[in-house]
Amino acid sequence: MCGIVGVAGASPVNQLIYDSLLLLQHRGQDAAGIATSHDQFFNMHKAQGLVRDVFRTRNMRSLLGNSGLGQVRYPTAGSSDSVDEAQPFYVNAPFGITFVHNGNLTNWRELREALFKVDRRHINTNSDSEVLLNVFAHELQRSSSGGSLDEDSLFAAVAAVHRRAKGAYAVIAQIASYGMVAFRDPHGIRPLCLGRQETDKGVEWMVASESVALTGCGFTLVRDVQPGEAIFIDLDGRLSSRQCAEHSLLTPCVFEYVYFARPDSLMDGVSIYDARLNMGEYLGDNVAKSLRLGEIDVVMPIPDSSRPSAMQLAARLNLSYREGLIKNRYVGRTFIMPGQAVRKKSVRQKLSAIDMEFRGKNVLLVDDSIVRGTTSREIVDMVRAAGANKVFFASAAPPVRFPNVYGIDMPTQAELIATGRDTDEVAREIGADGLVYQNLEDLEQSIRDLNPDIQRFESSCFNGCYITGDIDAAYLERLSRTRGIRPPAGEMATNEQDD
Repeated sequence: MCGIVGVAGASPVNQLIYDSLLLLQHRGQDAAGIATSHDQFFNMHKAQGLVRDVFRTRNMRSLLGNSGLGQVRYPTAGSSDSVDEAQPFYVNAPFGITFVHNGNLTNWRELREALFKVDRRHINTNSDSEVLLNVFAHELQRSSSGGSLDEDSLFAAVAAVHRRAKGAYAVIAQIASYGMVAFRDPHGIRPLCLGRQETDKGVEWMVASESVALTGCGFTLVRDVQPGEAIFIDLDGRLSSRQCAEHSLLTPCVFEYVYFARPDSLMDGVSIYDARLNMGEYLGDNVAKSLRLGEIDVVMPIPDSSRPSAMQLAARLNLSYREGLIKNRYVGRTFIMPGQAVRKKSVRQKLSAIDMEFRGKNVLLVDDSIVRGTTSREIVDMVRAAGANKVFFASAAPPVRFPNVYGIDMPTQAELIATGRDTDEVAREIGADGLVYQNLEDLEQSIRDLNPDIQRFESSCFNGCYITGDIDAAYLERLSRTRGIRPPAGEMATNEQDD
């Protein structure tokens, strides 16, 4: 999972891109980068670390130009400690292109092989994003026949990318001397939205992973980029768009709404905050069926993303709601930290308990999800140490039993606590007196209530159905081997072919 942004401005954009990346920092903490365009030259700076640490005054001064793009990186495929895999990426032919990508290609190995043997393009990293950039560059060269670039050839290149690439991809690219292009995979798995603002120097456009990056920088949200659609903004600020996929259907990743997106974002017509309130409503009904409400003294969220669900659950069940866990905001999100040991160590640094809120009480803790179980187990132990009598646990998401191959770092089933365990067994593993999961149907409906036009969701980590149609047990086993972990026997992924 990454955060990407592109600005086609009427004045210098370096500060604007920096500010927008700060607003997207929750989507990636591994590395950050910005590339701007000025007088037919690209200026770039990228490094490992948080946005505030990567960019200094001297770096910002070198990022000249009225257009540019940036990324905050959370590594999945091609995960590496090398700054070489930080984005933006760059190729010098054709035209010169800088490129940022959010998502994960599922056929990147096959594409890399074809790029080398057929397209004669060299890939210098193990990043699927570099593969996608070179596929786009090759198709751009083919569609323009080596000459000048126009809208038809640009959109034809994107259409060719859609035919070749499988997986999740939201992309923004700068093409030297031509402008900026943004496109989204035909399923719309990863989010991308468009914003606009009027200035005294002219119209400015911004494309970003989440609407909060737009509105936080003074832009007005215009709309989401549609699945399979490409948007082109030329050097004069003129915008054109075209549907470039033969078949497209909005199928957003449901985990964006559960966990990744900021609550103040709008995504595919859905308020993230309202969706999480709805999740609390549905989860409350399930809690009422599964637990004795008379045994629950207080409902408490595990901050931050579960707070709306916990508040709504408490209100629906007429239970007391309190804040008993305090978050240290200078520790990163444990779910997206690389390495199990780092995640486990950071839990106690990240959260502390207010003893008086727990002492002698039966507590229902509400979290957005349970993935590996590391954080949940540590928090239950912490709450018991603070004096809680009983500790119940509720998850606003269903059991995570399958890897996500579209950009979320949970690639092996062996790492997932719910794989091969029923609800009672997971409760024992995390040390809870009772556990309630959200139903998948209720989770999807909590979002669909806010936008009935979303007919399907990418919910593979819950149901094992991979919408790109190219994921099978052999694929998952290969992923497991790359991390030295074998998948559990008897668990099989299924494919759901394109419409």
